[in-house]
Amino acid sequence: MPYIKKSQKHPPFSTLLDIKAQKSGLRRTVFSATGNEYTGEWQDNQKHGKGAQVWKKSGAIYNGEWKFGKRDGYGTYSVLRPETKEYAKKYCGGWKNGKKHGYGMYFYNTSAVYEGEWSEDHRSGWGRMYHESGDIYEGEWINDKSHGQGIIRFANGNWYEGTWKDGKKNGKGKFYYSDKGQLYEGFWVDGIAKCGTLSDFGRDEAPTPMKYPIPEIHLVDMHMVLREAESAYHDQC
Repeated sequence: MPYIKKSQKHPPFSTLLDIKAQKSGLRRTVFSATGNEYTGEWQDNQKHGKGAQVWKKSGAIYNGEWKFGKRDGYGTYSVLRPETKEYAKKYCGGWKNGKKHGYGMYFYNTSAVYEGEWSEDHRSGWGRMYHESGDIYEGEWINDKSHGQGIIRFANGNWYEGTWKDGKKNGKGKFYYSDKGQLYEGFWVDGIAKCGTLSDFGRDEAPTPMKYPIPEIHLVDMHMVLREAESAYHDQC
């Protein structure tokens, strides 16, 4: 009986090219249709592992960890300054699902820097903000605003510590006038002091103290008076 050799079925040529084009493991630089370039590790045709991406349009660079095509893990994002043609670090820290997440430092400019916790590209959690003016805020954040307990130290030496809401002083707090040697303890609503007490504090060490010390006023129940005054504003906080 004659032997008939069966013809082997081969996949279409386009399928073979697609299989060869699948990216896994460490590869050299790969260019996208938009001109962006990526050098690093791949898995199942997605950026996965360690790698560096350069965006053609902006010139920005990300160097760090990836997970299934998105920045995930630890990485550094730098931008190209057009005036100097040099790279400046913009953010270094944690990423999750392509967004800043976890602990990291963001450089707004050479003198304004935030270091602390992030959640989905927003300052959230504990963090410290160095402002360009020289003021420093340290405390809790929610959605890019100081919210919760925090302290702000002003460049002139004064400082406030207490409760914040939506980026403003709200609730109980203390404001130290170190230049005048006075302390205000009271209640704030939307950044405005509504009721409280003002007393001398560090008057002898103050550089520009008030001419006369604050006289003592004795009330039968000072705390009751303050509670009644604060109760009028609690609903506004």
